[in-house]
Amino acid sequence: MSKHSVNEMWENFLKTLNERKRDQATFEAWPFANDADTAKELAELVKKGDKTATCSLYRMYEIGNEPIPTNGQYNVITDWDGNAEVIVQTTKVDVIPFNEVPKSFAFKEGEGDKSYEYWHRVHVDFFTNELEVFNEQFHEDMLVVCEEFEVVYPK
Repeated sequence: MSKHSVNEMWENFLKTLNERKRDQATFEAWPFANDADTAKELAELVKKGDKTATCSLYRMYEIGNEPIPTNGQYNVITDWDGNAEVIVQTTKVDVIPFNEVPKSFAFKEGEGDKSYEYWHRVHVDFFTNELEVFNEQFHEDMLVVCEEFEVVYPK
């Protein structure tokens, strides 16, 4: 069911593009966070326009041997079960040390009270837990991938 909803949303989105863009368009599908409730909450923030950015550990791309996001990339944001929620397009990507992420970026993540303090606390906890699985420790000078995006479907 979830793969069907992703493919259906993607096909509907492709109909909004001109032929050249449609032929070149590809996507990744994934949920935010690492649990069902948070994934749904963050997808809702994206749909409301409160969340226009996300941050991930560069180390996780290394571990997974995955490329980092690029400008123009499309992503189908799903709930935890893989059901399509919204399509976003990446507009900006920066790789910087965690302790150099600006307050303005933390606000764009749209979570909690949108303060830097909230963002910092939640991300330290998340990254610490994420790295524990690999027996690694989080450090404030670790590189993070700061990705900004805009909703492209549905608008």
